[in-house]
Amino acid sequence: MHPEVTPADGRLLDVCGRRRSPATIPGYNAGRPPATKGRRYPADPIAVEDIALLLWACKAASTDRRHQLSALRLRALIAVLWRSGLRISEALDLEERDLNRREHAITVRHGKGDKRRISAMDDWGWRELQRWLDVRRELKLGQVFCVLSGPTEGRSLSGTDARRQLRELGAAAGLRRRINPHAFRHQHAVELWREGVDVYAIQRQLGHARLDVTAEYLRGIAPMELLGPIGQRRAPTMAVPHAA
Repeated sequence: MHPEVTPADGRLLDVCGRRRSPATIPGYNAGRPPATKGRRYPADPIAVEDIALLLWACKAASTDRRHQLSALRLRALIAVLWRSGLRISEALDLEERDLNRREHAITVRHGKGDKRRISAMDDWGWRELQRWLDVRRELKLGQVFCVLSGPTEGRSLSGTDARRQLRELGAAAGLRRRINPHAFRHQHAVELWREGVDVYAIQRQLGHARLDVTAEYLRGIAPMELLGPIGQRRAPTMAVPHAA
């Protein structure tokens, strides 16, 4: 039976007679809005301890060269997402010409709304990325985070594949939380705020059109961590009479 044939009971079956989702049929979702369109999710920063576990688990499954390259590529991708706050689409679209380590600058040519911007990344992030770039030269010219072999070698890794690898890495690391690329972006914003970076600089780093979007990212900070400094304000310097 052809995999797209619908039997009399209305079910879709594959070649082995198993039920399949209609969403697996090519073109099924054409013109359909994503199921999550319009939904807003709370900020979900990933703790540094969890990132450390992910990096620790980012090892080759075997001595096969392709597995080693895949592990190194994923580790570099995590470093870029975490230390630059780029969206996954922005990271996967990067080319070597977009990287300026001397100035700590990453050029995002097609950000959200097709807007161009410059984001910065610290020395640790650059060192992790450089390890991948050194071996990336063995592959065909193309995006930084590329397909390793086959007819599409050198072309950008797909967002779907990157998300799958992160989910599998989270399971391998034993993390009982959802691992998704945007969690690193949320954590980046929180860390910048904790390090005293101005909220307007954070907005520019992340490429947000509105400051209220940046504020949403900082909801991952505990309320009293935000409000604590208010309770530690100095007493007024003007002369105030004592209560009787």
